[in-house]
Amino acid sequence: MPSWASLSEKERWQIVAYLKVLPTAKPVAIEQSAAAGSPVNTPPPTPPFTDFRYEEPGKTRKITLNDLPPPYTTHSASNAPEMAPRPEGALPKAPPGFKVNLYAEGLDTPRVIRTAPNGDIFLAESGSGQIRIYRGMTAAGKPAQTAVFATHLNRPYGIAFYPVGPNPQWVYVGDTDEVVRFPYRNGDLKARGPAEHIADLPHGEGHWTRDVAFSLDNKVMFVAVGSASNVNDPDTSPAEKYRANILAFNPDGSNRRIYAWGIRNPSGIAIDPKNGQLWTTVNERDGLGDNLVPDYITSVREGGFYGWPWWYMGGHQDPRHAGKHPELQSKVITPDVILQPHNASLQITFYEADHFPAQYQGDLFAAEHGSWNKATRVGYEVIRIPRHHTAKASGEYQDFLTGFVLPDGRVWGRPVSLTTAPDGSLLVTDDGSNSVWRVNYVGH
Repeated sequence: MPSWASLSEKERWQIVAYLKVLPTAKPVAIEQSAAAGSPVNTPPPTPPFTDFRYEEPGKTRKITLNDLPPPYTTHSASNAPEMAPRPEGALPKAPPGFKVNLYAEGLDTPRVIRTAPNGDIFLAESGSGQIRIYRGMTAAGKPAQTAVFATHLNRPYGIAFYPVGPNPQWVYVGDTDEVVRFPYRNGDLKARGPAEHIADLPHGEGHWTRDVAFSLDNKVMFVAVGSASNVNDPDTSPAEKYRANILAFNPDGSNRRIYAWGIRNPSGIAIDPKNGQLWTTVNERDGLGDNLVPDYITSVREGGFYGWPWWYMGGHQDPRHAGKHPELQSKVITPDVILQPHNASLQITFYEADHFPAQYQGDLFAAEHGSWNKATRVGYEVIRIPRHHTAKASGEYQDFLTGFVLPDGRVWGRPVSLTTAPDGSLLVTDDGSNSVWRVNYVGH
């Protein structure tokens, strides 16, 4: 096999894209040598950029366009996570007043988790191709009942209930190549009928996740479809057709159109329950250095262009597409919240319960899966987007749930998705340890 250094950027990206769809690597023993990218003797990061060593629950951060360095300020690292077993007794770290417990374990690539209107918890196990349901909560903070709702799916990811409201009739699932739906009534623990095909989706190489959400008026189905590549030009790459977009459909799968575009991988989408605004969390491109290009979380404008692949936030041109599409420079939308580059931000949820302190009401939480394209790891955490009881984000975010990386740089957990349980606690899927964590507020 040729050395990594001898491979072209396209060849490197194809390998990375392939590795990303494999099940989580088997853990390596703790006593083995430290991972590549170990922080030993690594100097501290220059703020506002950071790495896992400085992630701390409650720490507020804000990155602006003025903080972005020129491309290639550093080399482009290859530092994929080296997985380790979770140390005995280890738990993610939360801010004071919050308690974390293991909610579920032994899963097969747990990804998106969503709460049904009746309070049941639906979980997509992408590795096993099934949708699992958890019901109730024991005194120990674990599900009282578990069931399998549907099986034989093709890397299921997004889950949505339709129509929006207290009495859904369907459960929609975003497989990697299609949207399907199952007939459903509140309280069903098993699908009452077979999967019904609703819409074909672009698929193949590259980003495989497909999230699904519905507008509050029940007229639009949104589907997030990531790019087939790192930065291939859609003008010359047929594989990018209808990709790196948020698509819109009628709920029956008809009338496909592009709702917003130039979004490299909108891995997670969610609707603000207060005003119906669509939001997304995005994995930006790789290969321009440690501190480019930042991932982001943003409200989404209909018809909006977010830059990929020719431009990135603030009208910066990607040097790999120099001179391309100058007419689009002024149209690039700056996102609401700029995150650490290479965080791999996967999913978002709005916190609408009243169990956490009042300042958390209406805030967003996001799951940061963790970097591979940064010399010292970053991400591997859950963050909070404060909105200060408004419908807007100020650009700041806070570390909320950390501690998934060992001091030597090896990784035992990777947050993926979040939802609010009926008791107001926050549930977080983790496909590093194949677990679900529960974050509960118990007071100071």
